[in-house]
Amino acid sequence: MTIRDELKAALVTLDHNPYNFEKLALEVFRFQYAQNPLYRTYVNFLYKDIKKIDRIEKIPFLPIEFFKNHQIVSGEVEPQMVFESSGTTSLNTSRHFVSDLPYYELLSRKTFEQFYGPLTDYHVFALLPSYIERNNSSLVYMVQNFIFHSFSQFGGFYLDNYTEMLQNMKEATQDNRKILLIGVTFGLLDLAENKPFAEKLKGISDKLIIMETGGMKGRRKEMVREELHSVLCKAFGVESIHSEYGMTELLSQGYSSGEGVFNLPNSMKILLREINDPFTYLPSFALGEPDQKVKYRGRTGGINVIDLANIDSCSFIETKDLGMFTDDYEGFKVVGRFDNSDIRGCNLMLT
Repeated sequence: MTIRDELKAALVTLDHNPYNFEKLALEVFRFQYAQNPLYRTYVNFLYKDIKKIDRIEKIPFLPIEFFKNHQIVSGEVEPQMVFESSGTTSLNTSRHFVSDLPYYELLSRKTFEQFYGPLTDYHVFALLPSYIERNNSSLVYMVQNFIFHSFSQFGGFYLDNYTEMLQNMKEATQDNRKILLIGVTFGLLDLAENKPFAEKLKGISDKLIIMETGGMKGRRKEMVREELHSVLCKAFGVESIHSEYGMTELLSQGYSSGEGVFNLPNSMKILLREINDPFTYLPSFALGEPDQKVKYRGRTGGINVIDLANIDSCSFIETKDLGMFTDDYEGFKVVGRFDNSDIRGCNLMLT
């Protein structure tokens, strides 16, 4: 078994113990430093002695912009698919070279089921216009995976064919499964504003989970997440709106069951860097002293993501998202973007 295979096997069985996460993260770092020439060059610009990198806070995070202009690959592996971010003609798109699609499928299902239970408990309906018109969207690939493994005859992808979608949803309510409607933001808003169809969804609200993935794609004015969720809750008669935190450059996802508070799977961790100092981090744990908790509570920082599922690319990514930890440090919120950064499909605007 190669080192790559050993790391992947270790990730599949990784528990929620922070010590085990840090141990595996450092092993992945050493592997990627050795196998990824671009990442190694970047690390060498910052560190003279990588042997001193013995904590995850010391691991260099690769700016996410590198995915736009470079092939980020660790080792000599052949890509099976290239996921590409959405964008306009004036924007470069990010590309993620994925060499182990079955591994991605396994981990994405495992992550979903960690928070929501077996996929066979759901009928999965996808409202992802603009995404399904492309053949290289990681979101579409993931949802296809979910639909297939739900073994439902009713779920599927929809554009604006609401009549067919609602008829299938109505038939799907005859069993004990829940109905998961996962949609891009502007698609869900379009449906919410179609009053006759929105009213029919209220009739099955006790079985319905609405999950937004963010993204206006230039079709609508950006909205604050709280405002968006309020509009959707009222339109569809549900108590909360769920959310997915993911992006082309990540193979793992975070999920929120309401109020925009995301929780992460065992394969992920975020650090919040100081806005004006990318090498200094806000505390990522509940501090013991009450005055220290108050000092850091509600502080906003740039989101650095450790995604151990990215073994074949780079697991340590400095994003342009802004976030804050919840008071108990168990979850986090995405509150906006750095100035002058690209508008991404997975994010909503800051107030």
